[in-house]
Amino acid sequence: MLVQVILKSKASTGVVTVNPDASVSEAAKVMSDNRFGTVMVSADGETPAGILSERDIVRELARSGSGCLSEPVSKYMTKELVTCTSQSNVGEVLQQMTDGRFRHMPVLEDGKLVGIITLGDAVKAQLSQVAMEKDALQDMIMGH
Repeated sequence: MLVQVILKSKASTGVVTVNPDASVSEAAKVMSDNRFGTVMVSADGETPAGILSERDIVRELARSGSGCLSEPVSKYMTKELVTCTSQSNVGEVLQQMTDGRFRHMPVLEDGKLVGIITLGDAVKAQLSQVAMEKDALQDMIMGH
């Protein structure tokens, strides 16, 4: 299964981004308002500069206190992104996320953001594929 199948199944109007100069507090509000666990950081809304997650915010709150909320997201975002394309294999993406211990992966085409898939999206897709294969095998065994 390819990542494009997941993207097509998600009800999305695009990728929500925040500017690198936005405050951590502003980014947290965007995440809360959209019920996202992460937000892409981009100056132009298309080219990724980084990603900021709830975990990033919580870790910094524990480390330095609430003062971090007024700091720019560029200070705490992950800059070294692991990305995929819409043609990436979901199983390989799932393995990368598991190995890298992260839950959100930006999807890029020609260096531009086209979506984000989550660990949950990838697991759901894999389970769906396994269920379809199981049903097909059962039908073959039963002679249908």
